Amino acid sequence: MSESLNNSSLHDVSACAITRLLPGELSMRISGTEKTLFDKVWDSHVVTEVEGETLVYVDRLLVHEGSRHSFSMLRNIDMEPFRVEQVFGFADHYMPTGTTEGGIPGVKDEKVRGMLELMEKNTSQTGVRYFGFDDPDQGILHVVPPEQGISQPGILLCGADSHTSTHGAFGSISFGVGASEAGHIMATQCLWQQRPDTLRIDVDGELPFGVHSKDIILGIIAKFGVGVGVGNAIEFAGSCIERLTMEQRMTVCNMSIEAAGRMGMIAPDDITYEYMEGRPYAPKGTLWKEALQYWQSLPSDEGADYNNEIQLNVNELVPMVTWGTNPEMCLPINGEIPSPDSGADDDERQEIAAALEYMDLQPGMGMEEIEIERVFIGSCTNSRIEDLRAAAEVAAKGKAKVQTWVVPGSKSIKRQAEEEGLDQVFTEAGFEWRQPGCSLCTALNGDLLNDGERCVSTSNRNFKGRQGPNGKTHLASPAMAAAAAITGKLTDVRTLG
Repeated sequence: MSESLNNSSLHDVSACAITRLLPGELSMRISGTEKTLFDKVWDSHVVTEVEGETLVYVDRLLVHEGSRHSFSMLRNIDMEPFRVEQVFGFADHYMPTGTTEGGIPGVKDEKVRGMLELMEKNTSQTGVRYFGFDDPDQGILHVVPPEQGISQPGILLCGADSHTSTHGAFGSISFGVGASEAGHIMATQCLWQQRPDTLRIDVDGELPFGVHSKDIILGIIAKFGVGVGVGNAIEFAGSCIERLTMEQRMTVCNMSIEAAGRMGMIAPDDITYEYMEGRPYAPKGTLWKEALQYWQSLPSDEGADYNNEIQLNVNELVPMVTWGTNPEMCLPINGEIPSPDSGADDDERQEIAAALEYMDLQPGMGMEEIEIERVFIGSCTNSRIEDLRAAAEVAAKGKAKVQTWVVPGSKSIKRQAEEEGLDQVFTEAGFEWRQPGCSLCTALNGDLLNDGERCVSTSNRNFKGRQGPNGKTHLASPAMAAAAAITGKLTDVRTLG
């Protein structure tokens, strides 16, 4: 690697950072045997291997308010971040989305205010670039980095949140880490890991009318189960994936963690490069050309071996909605609630029965019979501009019958949506247009369901109590969530005309 490229820490082709090879040399090093996208990125980040454990170099670390222990680890040993310019902080999980008037001092909840104050202090003292409360580009840690060009092909990126798999949509290895692991990365820019197996999921066909990228990943999990990718590096490929926009690809990779994957990945291509070019942290000039040369070498080689391969054809896919308490408990909107008797064994029968009791549903009910009380459109899964456009198109067809929140994923998305007039569409339909943040996805920030409320949500988890005490969550696409908002029940968006 040239010194000028190596010294440009924010704009480097970071997958070469340890090997110090030019893109052409790297291509020679990894040639000779067919390799997957994962193999190429992983192998270029290996520092050393000891008894089945691999020390890998980490190009980017994303932290948020919940990362306070990571900062404490460094303070306790009187250590500065090793490469502070490669660590990025975000205010998202604890951001109030009702109003930001009065700044952090104006936040009423003492715990929430304290978390925001501590993150301001931690990032200020360490020099971490912080997309904080007052930053014009503040937003969710899985939304802002792609917007800023921080997420790039060929890098290894870790984040203090399980849905860091989102960034794999750019052809990177991206996965969530705990507080101690994040602290280790801050101190060394490296992390010990076990090499995962690989799973290729080929998604072919063309998305039918009314079917979105959220339906793809829900369809995969419903068909193959929440354990289909357990511990694997999942590569999504196939003709359908190749046609998806970057925002759609991010939705698919975001929920690869719900299929028990260690990470989700999609090979970079012209759609990736067009999305990235010109963004603040993307390479510029000669660096862009060198980066592009490397990125184009990353897609899996013809004939590369995976530990497992499965297929999904989307030609007959219909809008999907979860009915139970994990993402596998998912049905087409025209389906019927299952009976515990349909379980394959006693454990599954008990799981179905417990989910039915918690969700207050009866076997044989049609999905469209289920009435709701809340709708949430947002989260790191579905809060990008394309998601908001899809929801607004449906919102324009009626008026909200239930309380509905629309929460953009970042301030830049909020600005763009307002420039396009989407906020007016939502407010005229009776939807509430809120400030950016994680909001009702996590229920950590004062945004939560009332006890026992039933909600259609564009987020990623429908676990018991995820959105509030005894909250009942139905996961769906933004279009389906907007349809539910204007009908007051689960509704097939395709029937709205």
